[in-house]
Amino acid sequence: MKLNELSDNPGATKPRKRVGRGPGSGIGKTGGRGIKGQKSRSGVAIKGYEGGQMPLFRRLPKRGFNKPNRKEFAVINLGLIQKFIDDGKIDTKVEITEDVLVASGLVRRKLDGIRILAKGEIKAKAKFTVTGASKGAVEAVEKAGGSLTITSATAAE
Repeated sequence: MKLNELSDNPGATKPRKRVGRGPGSGIGKTGGRGIKGQKSRSGVAIKGYEGGQMPLFRRLPKRGFNKPNRKEFAVINLGLIQKFIDDGKIDTKVEITEDVLVASGLVRRKLDGIRILAKGEIKAKAKFTVTGASKGAVEAVEKAGGSLTITSATAAE
């Protein structure tokens, strides 16, 4: 195989649609825009425009606020941790930290920290050290005979 013999699969690429290039093209004259009307003209932006009436998005009151410096936590449920322990991806003999959870593939990245929630049940006795956890998750881990330490006080409920 040579460089000049390389080609894409048949039907993988389509030629560009050249609008308004004569009657033989099939999309000549009006170029697929129909006849007359606002949409047939150039320079039209009518999304949200209501003919001069105050548009709906401006009539409705604005509510809420997004905190620019908010913390974003990676969230894990206890049931998923138990599944990874059963599969042998997480070892309960060592302390389960955020780095261990990332290394096991349970979480892709830490973000501002990892937070454990109480969905599902945990049977394994394990020691956790994470940024945050719900009250239910702390109770469930302690009920199973393990311990859950929260590293930063701001993240806990």
